[in-house]
Amino acid sequence: MRTVVTTYYLEATSPDQLRPKPTAPEGFLLMKAEIPSAELQRFLYRSVGGGWYWYEKAHWGYAEWWAYAQNPHRHTWVAYLRGTPAGYFQLEEQPEGNVEIVYFGLLPQFAGMGLGGHLLTRALEEAWRLGAKRVWVHTCSLDSPAALANYLARGMRLYKSQTRWQEIPDQTPGPWEGAWG
Repeated sequence: MRTVVTTYYLEATSPDQLRPKPTAPEGFLLMKAEIPSAELQRFLYRSVGGGWYWYEKAHWGYAEWWAYAQNPHRHTWVAYLRGTPAGYFQLEEQPEGNVEIVYFGLLPQFAGMGLGGHLLTRALEEAWRLGAKRVWVHTCSLDSPAALANYLARGMRLYKSQTRWQEIPDQTPGPWEGAWG
């Protein structure tokens, strides 16, 4: 299907720009995934992004996920609520002191609970701990409607947007094959 997609690029260039949402619900836990795991990477990507047209890696096999998980510059943090995975963020250290928020989001059943603001606060704090001079992210009109608002609310600034026609699948990939159809 062909559709118009707007991509938004946001950045923060100082930890002082962070407008934190410090409170998390009772039972919230954030843990860094320290052992590379293809299975974990696939689970998080598909579970969080499956409903939002995160389709580029949706059909990757084990070898691709394993190679992806091995990148020592990529850091994955998993949010849990009362022991259940609720979302994640992934940071990637890049040249010249840039840290990209590569992936960020919540599993569908945890959306609308106020977790996103706290999780993004923690993502930005972790990016600065990595020694970032600049933290950046991109999102688009195919992503959660709350994404752009959350980035702006946490103090990131929009520095570029692009609108273009894009070929996308007829439907989102879902968390796994056949989940929604």
